[in-house]
Amino acid sequence: MSFYSDPYKLFDIKGKVALVAGASGAFGAVAAKTFAGAGCRLVLAAGNAVALKGIADECRALGAEVATLNMRPDTEQSCDRMVEEATSTFGRLDILLAASGMNKVASIDEMHPDDFNAVMDANVTQSWLLARASTSRMKEQGEGGKVILMSSARGELGHPNGYTAYCASKAAINGITKALGCELGPTGITVNAIAPTVFRSPLTAWMFEDTDEAEAVRAGFLSRVPKGRLGEPEDLAGPLLFLASHASDFYTGHILHTDGGYTAG
Repeated sequence: MSFYSDPYKLFDIKGKVALVAGASGAFGAVAAKTFAGAGCRLVLAAGNAVALKGIADECRALGAEVATLNMRPDTEQSCDRMVEEATSTFGRLDILLAASGMNKVASIDEMHPDDFNAVMDANVTQSWLLARASTSRMKEQGEGGKVILMSSARGELGHPNGYTAYCASKAAINGITKALGCELGPTGITVNAIAPTVFRSPLTAWMFEDTDEAEAVRAGFLSRVPKGRLGEPEDLAGPLLFLASHASDFYTGHILHTDGGYTAG
């Protein structure tokens, strides 16, 4: 039967096993709930135990089987533990979403090298360690897999207000995505990254408010966004489902800018 008779099957990830690291963060939470609603079995990992429980409960309410690990991917051992949890609980690992990260904002003359290194470790090294552990298991399984990394519009664009560490870290994620896409192409494992701009989350909620400060900041930002609005969580759900499913089997090493056209201008 031709796939044209039911093209929606290309996006079917029901029963797949997804590991979401950084599940308590804004992007990780969107990913966890998107995968839950699509029928995935989930391993959710995060350093914030209270927030992790809340996200896990939301995913279970959507019908998902969920295992949780209260840990960050900050060592080789913790990343291996996350992969082991997926295989010991659900028998395999099909999808990795690496959303753990941080930012430290300071001008270059005021930023301590330890802070710069902390951002690079959280955003780059930990993503690399997760990809290393996950793709090793996916290669053993021999059936391909999906790796989704967390980039940003700042991976290509600078920022005038103390973002040297963050911009550098996201540019590095773009490089890892492209390099691993090339390296792992023959294995059937795809490696892609989502690069959003500002979207609604607890950290950015103030930008959506009807205050003079928010309106001024929003107006300046939106002057560079062709779509003319800030992002919503549902704007990320479609790209996540695409990159986690067979629909993206011919996409690898790709940075998907989910930004309303921000990086196009």
